[in-house]
Formats: sequence, C-alpha cells, structure tokens
Amino acid sequence: MKKFGYILFFLLLHQSLQAAHILLPMDESQRNHLKAYGIAYWVLSQGGEVDWLLNYKGGSFAFEHTQAFESELVIRGVSYSVISGAQYNQVLSEINNPNANMDIMKLEKTPKIAVYSPKTKQPWDDAVTLVLTYAEIPYDVVFDEEVLQDQLAKYDWLHLHHEDFTGQYGKFFSVYKNQPWYIQEKRENEEVARKYGYKKVSQLKLAVVKKIRTFVTGGGFMFAMCSATDTYDIALSADGVDICESMYDGDPADRSAQGKLDYTNTFAFKDFKLKMNPYEYEYSNIDNQMSERNGLYEQNDFFQLFKFSAKWDPIPTMLTQNHVHIIKGFMGQTTAFKKRLIKSEVLIMGETKQANEARYIHGTFGEGTWTFYGGHDPEDYQHFVNEKPTDLNLHPNSPGYRLILNNVLFPAAKKKKRKT
Repeated sequence: MKKFGYILFFLLLHQSLQAAHILLPMDESQRNHLKAYGIAYWVLSQGGEVDWLLNYKGGSFAFEHTQAFESELVIRGVSYSVISGAQYNQVLSEINNPNANMDIMKLEKTPKIAVYSPKTKQPWDDAVTLVLTYAEIPYDVVFDEEVLQDQLAKYDWLHLHHEDFTGQYGKFFSVYKNQPWYIQEKRENEEVARKYGYKKVSQLKLAVVKKIRTFVTGGGFMFAMCSATDTYDIALSADGVDICESMYDGDPADRSAQGKLDYTNTFAFKDFKLKMNPYEYEYSNIDNQMSERNGLYEQNDFFQLFKFSAKWDPIPTMLTQNHVHIIKGFMGQTTAFKKRLIKSEVLIMGETKQANEARYIHGTFGEGTWTFYGGHDPEDYQHFVNEKPTDLNLHPNSPGYRLILNNVLFPAAKKKKRKT
C-alpha cells in the first residue's frame, strides 16, 4: 500500500510538472485575430516555438506557457487560455486523429520580412504594411536599388503591392500627369535607371523583376497584391519587347508587341492580351473589370476560400486558415484574375464563381513559392488616390487581412512529423 502511494505521488508530480501551454483560439472567440499573429511572431523572436494548429478552432496557435508570454498577451489584447500539459495532449490527440481534417505545423524560425516600396510617400496606403504595423511584426523597406544590389538574399519573405513593373507609372498619365507626386515618382525612377545604366524605366523594372525571380528560385517567399501581381508577369512576358508609349519612355511602343510575348516566362498567367492604349487604366485583360463581373457590387461581392486536406495539403491549408470561408470582396487596380488566363499548374485558393474569377492563387517556382492576392485593401471596397489609410483598430478580426498574415508566417513553418 505504501509502495502504491509512492507511485501515485510520483505520477501526480510528473503530471503537475508537465509544461502548461498557452492556446490562442482563432475562431470567433478571438477578440483580436490580427494581433494574435503578431504574438506568434514575437514568441518566435524570443526563442520560443509555436504550434500552428491547422483547422483547429480557426487555425489556433499554441506555445509553452511563460509569465512573459502571458503578460504580452494581456498587453496586446489577444484572447487566450492557459491549459495543462495533459489538456494540450488531448488537443494534439484530437488533431492527429486520421479522420480529422486538422494537422500541426511547427513554427521554428522568425522570418525576415522585406516590403518593396519607394522611400517617398505615395498617395495611397499598402494593406500589408498597415497590417504588419498593427500586428507589431517588424519589416524592412526595400526598393529598386536594394534589389539590384542583391540585398534580397537577407530576407525570407518579400511583399510587392501597388507597383507597375511594366514601366508605365501605373498608367496614371491621363488623370495624374500634372500631380506633384506623379512628377516626382517619374523623376526618381528615371534617375535610378540612369544610375544603373538603363535607358528606360521599363528596363530598370525588368531587371528588378528578374532579381525577384532569382530570389524566389533560390527558395524565397514572394507575396503580391493589387497591380504588382499582373504587371510582374506582364514584365516577364515582355522581356525585350517595348510595350510603353512615348509619354512613358520617350518612343512609341512596338506595334507587334502582342505577338512577341513569351508566356513561358510568367509565374501565373498565360494567353493574356495587352491593353496598349496609354490612356486606359488597365494593363491587360488579366484583371476582371467591373463591367465583366456579372453584376457584382459592394453589397454582393464575396469570394469563397477552398478547403484543403490539412494532412495532405498543408501549404494551401496554412494559407487559407480563417474563422470564416466566405470573404467580402474588395477592389484594386487589379481586382481579380480571369480563370481562363491562369496556368493549369497554379493553385486557386479563393474564387468568385459568379464572375468566373480567382482572387487568391499560389504556385511554386524553383525552390521558392509565390502568392497573388487580388485587390488593394480588404477593408476598403474601393480605395481612391489620397484617401486616408484604413484604421485596423476598427477591424481586428478582418478575414481578408488574415489571409495576408497567413503568408507572413508561412516561411516559419516546418511540418511536424507524426508518430507511426
């Protein structure tokens, strides 16, 4: 009897010594989804490890309990619960059930993040820099010179946003050519082009695009939104072809440019037709314009996330983690991608069936990956030039912004091996 008492005592002691865990639920019970991602990033930066529980309560996070971690959660206003080691083992057992569409991703590395953006102020905001700042995730700003100087090698993750890689300055000429910001942007781009030995800005941007392609080929993670998606591929397809009219580069465009495009160079798109009119606010027919979207407007514009097998397709599962699967749409210079112009090997992760368009796509290139997300700001349906930035304090649970942050944590992930 005495021996049994000792055994029971040591069993209880062992259980009490099991490390408690902090669980960050990411379902509707989470009061600040966006800052929860920042907490996961911060724990990694402090030397901790984070379990990303795919499809468990909206893609929850868990890590070992410390008082410092708990205090940071309180400061940032993120919902959490402290659970015992035994309770956490029950959670893991539920996730590891072969019949459950759930899995565990171990986050072990703090991704180094670069945002491609000009140093001077632009008359629009960038959803990614907004949400990184709100979530308190650090990033560096890089632009053409840093890219050409091969500084991307220092980073794991690169973001591109409202950029025009074709050298046409966003095709803003007809409306904004006399605006100080437009004149300044044109002057700065031309100065950098001359500095690096390029006669035209389009040649400078093509060199930048190729450097970014090298970054992805070597294992980098590239995430693009708005016009950085289609203009990236257009620039690659038009390598060596002049698609810019004289107001952009000083001489006429090649009238036979369309027939010279090489779609084998692109990441995502094929068979698209250029919009050669320099006064038209559109680069090609990749973008599904409002007139082509079958009566979709702010009140009825939604897209649906696909559901993937967490155990067999962990990458798209990670990138689509959310507490809802119907996301309200939002516009941009590039809003959505015509499905018929997307390459067959590209993975569509979000679509609007009514308009036969993709909103959220993903693919691999070399050793790296890329993700394209249509639209400009997930919480501003139609963002205009010089409009005030979105206040994310008003949208702490934004499903559209969650998709961005899924991509931010993606480079930190390592598949956790299951016991056989």
